Amino acid sequence: MKTKLKNFTGILLLTLFVFVSYSVYAQETTKDYITIRGVVKDKSSGKNLQYANVTIRGTNIGTITNLDGEFTLKVKDSLNASRVEISLIGYNNHILTVGKEDLTGLKIYLKPMPNLLEEITIYGMDAKTLVAEAIDRIKDNYSNQHNHLTGFYRETIKKRRTYINVAEAVIEMYKTPYTQNVYKDIVRVNKGRKLISQKPGDTLFVKLLGGPNLSIYLDIVKNPDMFLNKETLDDYKFFMEQQVMIDERPHFVVSFVPQVILPYPLHYGKLYIDQKTLTFSRATFSLSMDDKNKAAQAILKKKPLGLRFKPEEISFLVTYRQKDGKSYINYVKSQIEFKCDWKKRLFSTNYAIVSEMVVTAGRGDAIKIPGKLAFNQGESLSDKVMDFYDEDFWGDYNIIEPDESLEFGVQKLKKANTK
Repeated sequence: MKTKLKNFTGILLLTLFVFVSYSVYAQETTKDYITIRGVVKDKSSGKNLQYANVTIRGTNIGTITNLDGEFTLKVKDSLNASRVEISLIGYNNHILTVGKEDLTGLKIYLKPMPNLLEEITIYGMDAKTLVAEAIDRIKDNYSNQHNHLTGFYRETIKKRRTYINVAEAVIEMYKTPYTQNVYKDIVRVNKGRKLISQKPGDTLFVKLLGGPNLSIYLDIVKNPDMFLNKETLDDYKFFMEQQVMIDERPHFVVSFVPQVILPYPLHYGKLYIDQKTLTFSRATFSLSMDDKNKAAQAILKKKPLGLRFKPEEISFLVTYRQKDGKSYINYVKSQIEFKCDWKKRLFSTNYAIVSEMVVTAGRGDAIKIPGKLAFNQGESLSDKVMDFYDEDFWGDYNIIEPDESLEFGVQKLKKANTK
């Protein structure tokens, strides 16, 4: 089976010159929503909790907490919402009552759930058989309708510890039923912005091609070219791990590692499977670095002559959320860390690319996005959107709040670009 990795991780393109243009754009919005802003913490330790879901109960409208545990949720008046639910793997859900006024400065404490230590019994199935059974139930556990989803996408590129590129966008996704493969799904960019370093030392610029399409190709349940394919399960060894709770439902945890050597790199990681429905709710996985040349070939499309590219880590997180008995893609994140150096130079430079997407809304009338509006896999988001300009750019759209380090990095980039 031919690897499709280079179709969905976001291919890296290294170029020597960057042309940055500046534009000014203004937007007027009428505020017809309330804002809920706060931080989610562990009740026992007090530490901030990242990647917690913050959702208007009974809908697919929501966001996710950032690396500092912070979130902002905008709730439109027309929804008449009264409750917001906060959930995270390993914790009891928390219900927040809302009204017609803004709520800011909130501190929300989630109570850890006890570890599930009871003996694992799965109808006599071993770990591999469990995964195969969960694959068979995909057609029942996931949406069999066309769906139109709205999401927020962000990608950042760091050179050592300094941000050299920040690009983000509100995207629309046309998702076909889970009985169809992923290649008929379409993403378009609704609006977006970017901020790029102009320092001469950053002229070796890294482009992430097809970035917003991350939300399509990292839908591992739907993508036949990932590892949830019964025909390729023999490429891996599977092991049962300690069970966990997700959305107050017990989940099996199955780890997997490659057991064969192929011309392309395989993955290792963990799958989280709902015990009652055998739904895949979450997956964390990484590309094997046993052969870094294979890993480099899988993600690198082009580089300048004489530049050496050394991948260090390529990892992913994918989560799903249930609504009305069906599961939908909720959050995806990829992280690519690598080094670059020129021949005859002593030291190499560290780079890191982080891209993430969270579904923030959805609607029942799934209108197909015309192909001419689709974001192309060969395009870079930084080449398609305008520059940063004002703090109210997103209006009533829900986004992932920037964490403290990103806010600081953006301010540094803004100052550098105005000199």
